[in-house]
Amino acid sequence: MTGKTEQTTAAAAEALGYEQARDELIEVVRRLEAGGTTLEESLALWERGEELAKVCRRWLDGARARLDAALAEEAEAADSEEPE
Repeated sequence: MTGKTEQTTAAAAEALGYEQARDELIEVVRRLEAGGTTLEESLALWERGEELAKVCRRWLDGARARLDAALAEEAEAADSEEPE
């Protein structure tokens, strides 16, 4: 891939939702495990899988951050309601 093509592909991957990226990643892994592809095709699939895994990780990290923030707010609210 050329640098511009890689940037375009990465940008397209970033636009995917978690479920879309996960489902495509599952398909990429299935195709790699099945074999029967050329070395060039396998490398392209591997690179796509890496991009998709990063997208999934960012979604999961974001979800974890939101959950942590919500739990922290809940804990602060509970602390401020306790009588002194």
